[in-house]
Amino acid sequence: MKKTLLAALAISAPAVLSAQSAVDAYQLSQTEQRGTARFMAMGGAFTALGGDLSTLNQNPAGIGVYRRSEIGATLDITPRKITSTTNSTKESMSKTKVYCNNFGYVGTARLDGLLRTFSWGASYNRVTSFDRAYSAYTARTNASLSNYIASFTSAPENDLNFGENYNPYLDSNEDWLSILAYNSFMINPKAGGGYQGLRNSGTIGDALSEVRESGYVDEYAIDFGGNIGNVVMWGIGFGITDLSFNQTTYYSESMEKATIPTETEGPNGEVIGKLQEGNAGVQLRNYRNINGNGFNLKLGVIVKPINEFRIGFAVHTPTWHHLSSSSYAGVDYSYYNPGAAESKLNPIAGTEETDDAYYNFHLNSPWKIMVGAAAVIGNQAIVSLDYERQAYNNTKVSYQDQRGDYVSDDYVNDDTKAYFKAANIFRLGVEYRLTPAFSLRAGYNYTSTSTKEDALNGNMEIFTAGTNPAYSLNRSINALSLGVGYHYQAFYADAAYVYRNKKSSYYAFTPYQDISSPKADLTEVTNSIVLSVGFKF
Repeated sequence: MKKTLLAALAISAPAVLSAQSAVDAYQLSQTEQRGTARFMAMGGAFTALGGDLSTLNQNPAGIGVYRRSEIGATLDITPRKITSTTNSTKESMSKTKVYCNNFGYVGTARLDGLLRTFSWGASYNRVTSFDRAYSAYTARTNASLSNYIASFTSAPENDLNFGENYNPYLDSNEDWLSILAYNSFMINPKAGGGYQGLRNSGTIGDALSEVRESGYVDEYAIDFGGNIGNVVMWGIGFGITDLSFNQTTYYSESMEKATIPTETEGPNGEVIGKLQEGNAGVQLRNYRNINGNGFNLKLGVIVKPINEFRIGFAVHTPTWHHLSSSSYAGVDYSYYNPGAAESKLNPIAGTEETDDAYYNFHLNSPWKIMVGAAAVIGNQAIVSLDYERQAYNNTKVSYQDQRGDYVSDDYVNDDTKAYFKAANIFRLGVEYRLTPAFSLRAGYNYTSTSTKEDALNGNMEIFTAGTNPAYSLNRSINALSLGVGYHYQAFYADAAYVYRNKKSSYYAFTPYQDISSPKADLTEVTNSIVLSVGFKF
């Protein structure tokens, strides 16, 4: 903890600890193309096709295509490699995960009359995997996190410093990142008011970031649907989600000729503090866990005007999540004045940690609307095309007030509209039946960026939550897939290979006042092997 005051008081301007941010809501709302091997091999273009267990999570009207009952399961083996490119280096980190991607059951009853069949089903599907790890090194960075924190910190020292029976994390409304930086000497009071960061015009330094994430969004779907006159298939689905997200981030700076605090003993043994030029090393550590559940509703229809052509439409309501978050952070620091003798006051080194932060919040993910068309060619080939729109700019967050009520977080929701826009997704799938038992498949999937250009390119200030100033924003996603299918009587087995390339941008902290922060371009590549088996009866 910070024990000494190095200069005059700063101007008071209380800040509020932000529990969540627009970029947090954005990350937790992401979805991926996941499902059975047939679904993934054909690029997920099943809005107008149906007849697959994955459609319970996509277009519930697909359950109306069933003529027989089905049970099946899917295994997904996914190596993931993320390469970060900065102005000086390229870094890569890899990890492999094995998932049970999907399993489900559909029951079908044949009926007489206009309603030809009625079907019901239940399935599990991994909607999103948060498993990833990456690092980025920036040499000769021209910015410091400490200077960014100093730029928005205006609280008096007494509000940031620990005192008898006073804990600024719990007893004040000041920004926790300001408190943490002050008590780890990253920011120091300067004459005339305000705070001084570590970097000055002559500072030479580099920066290193590392991010490790894990977790998932799983959805359990219950669907009902039917077939009206072999022309209209309809469906309604209820989804229950289980969300778990864990994140550990490290950000460190090493600087020479920095503005550092030094302490010496006065003639009476008192500690005298001042700012001098020296070497600085700081590392900010953040740990966060988010857990919760949610529910959503899906409606869909497939129209088959002729046997060779189908049109599909589906709409997904937001997933209404109830989430709980816990987090804490720490700074490891060392400040050394090479021009002074080493002593108990040179270097100044230690660790400062925050208290644990707990809070509950509601997250409403974006609406989804999808349309599709599929053609059957000569009873041997299928060509299917989908379009989907996800309105990320309409993501909503609510926080829990002191009375326990949930209130719209207008600041976060306004940031969401400022940073994000709707994503457009295009899916194409092809299947060709080589023999009555064997089929070949291929697919393509493209997702446009859901981030506005100014936010993506660092031309605007991005506000984050708590003590973690880092964030990443998606650019585009391309996926290519191939697959093969085999069925014999009631049994089927499918396999797919999916190559996925995702581009995004990482910022260690937001650019501010025309100053750019350490940035990396991320390329995330996955090569998934997907295997499905099942029975139709």
